[in-house]
Amino acid sequence: MPLIWAFVCALSLLAGTGVALAQTPAAHSSGTANKLAPSRIATVFHEGEEALHAGDLDRAESSFRRVLAADPASAGAYSNLGVVAMRRQHWQEAVRLFTKAAKLAPSVSGIRLNIGLAYYRQNRYDAAIAPLESVLRDQSSSGQALSGQASSNQAASGQARYLLGLCYFFTGRYADAAHTLEFLWPEQAGNLAYLYVLGVAAQHAKLADLEKRAISHMVEIGRDTAQFHLFMGKAHLNREETADAIGELSHAAELDPKLPFVHFNLGVAYLRQQDYEHAKTEFLKDVALEPDIPFSYDQLGLLFFQAGNDSDSEHNFQEALRCDSNFLSAHLGLARVRQRLGKYAEALLSVEAAEKLAPENAQVLSLKAQILEKLGHHTQAQATLQRYRELLERQRAQRERQMEGAPNPELLDLPSLQ
Repeated sequence: MPLIWAFVCALSLLAGTGVALAQTPAAHSSGTANKLAPSRIATVFHEGEEALHAGDLDRAESSFRRVLAADPASAGAYSNLGVVAMRRQHWQEAVRLFTKAAKLAPSVSGIRLNIGLAYYRQNRYDAAIAPLESVLRDQSSSGQALSGQASSNQAASGQARYLLGLCYFFTGRYADAAHTLEFLWPEQAGNLAYLYVLGVAAQHAKLADLEKRAISHMVEIGRDTAQFHLFMGKAHLNREETADAIGELSHAAELDPKLPFVHFNLGVAYLRQQDYEHAKTEFLKDVALEPDIPFSYDQLGLLFFQAGNDSDSEHNFQEALRCDSNFLSAHLGLARVRQRLGKYAEALLSVEAAEKLAPENAQVLSLKAQILEKLGHHTQAQATLQRYRELLERQRAQRERQMEGAPNPELLDLPSLQ
């Protein structure tokens, strides 16, 4: 998991609760399935909206499901059930509901914005790109993103663009990220997280003028704030200037000991110096401050695994997965520690969960083959090992093609991220 994700995700402008949708006219009604009189549908829908606004998710869900029972073509009910799922952090269910809503109301860009946001919150950045791009296309073609005629559409456009820029960034499309995020300069120029990501994207896209503008402005407005020193520490980490990173991050922690991710990044810096005790101390400080963020739990799991403390290692990987069930590194770490403990059946479940997230990951396939062999599943183990060898061969051939052709700027000078 790239370390920059850990704090950029947390510092983005999006609350991640989803955009609610008003009731839309039904394409048809089901006379036999109706549990509400037609005159009551709008009333119950409004009750659901009020409950959603008040944070009463159970009552909101009940109201919108009653609407669907009477009107199966209600895109608004499906969309608002998706918002309920998002607020419960049930991201896959949210995608399913928003997808149904989008089929019923394909012209409503807010639904597709929510689909992109739900994928984003699952770290499925590739999947989030298409729906977010469609939102910007809609706004651009209607002129709303530029004219500012509707504030809600303008806000949706800004959210979609910010998310899309981050998704481009996290998938290594640095030039697309830089150009997409640059458009937001008038609104986001006071946001240090925005300036940092824009500067890093511009650096790797070889956009020197934009990089200089973003970093210079970050220095100008950051001054001696804790957040500024956090970002400067991260910049040093990315350049593998570990001693300088520790200096900046320590200063940030002195200014604000409760600043999100300052202790996490200090832990990473100490790890690079192989100072494991200080690293562990910083990761423990981070989980005390942010008990529902997976990154430090994952690092603690690795530290304890390397120290041979399998019990604490397993516990911390489980805590990481409690925070984020799609955290690949934690699934892989849990599989390794359970393999070492001889819990081969449980280890197989963990590595299969990792495989669902990354079916073309060499580490996952190699570990799965080892575990299958331990379980006596020789045929499956050999088949998995063959997939592993074929993957390595494809990767080798791809590297050779890249060396023979013109350099791809998106594959050069990648950030020093773990």
